[in-house]
Amino acid sequence: MTLRVGLGFDVHRFSDDPQRPLILAGIVFPGEPGLIGHSDADLVSHACTDAILGASGLGDIGTFFPDDDESLAGANSLDLLAEAVGRVSEAGFQVINVDCVIVAEKPKINPRRLEMQARLSQVVGASVTVKASRAEGLGAIGRVEGMACWATALVASSS
Repeated sequence: MTLRVGLGFDVHRFSDDPQRPLILAGIVFPGEPGLIGHSDADLVSHACTDAILGASGLGDIGTFFPDDDESLAGANSLDLLAEAVGRVSEAGFQVINVDCVIVAEKPKINPRRLEMQARLSQVVGASVTVKASRAEGLGAIGRVEGMACWATALVASSS
């Protein structure tokens, strides 16, 4: 068995559009400002997608889901993650686990963390953990201009 590790990262600015929902790991956070993005801007799903694709040597999220593809405008990022998991499987890899850390001053992640983990784990078909941290007022994220997420994925291949 061969084990491989991949790292994913995504960052998005907050939107001024009051109609734009905040979606993280497929979970809507009512009353919070949404993120600017071509798809639904779910940066947690994007970081997970990047991590598993990278671990499998298949490229990155932009390779398969470019932000200039009009057919992906407003796309559900969980659907993109599911497609990436399928491609990883077709390439002979199995996702073992994914670990994520969201860096944001708001919203509070912990009250929805277990729900986020369950949703992502269901799509990925393996354990996905979600943690949160703050930028402690430093930089653009600390000034609440946006959010970031890092994800690490472990995949296995029988070859």
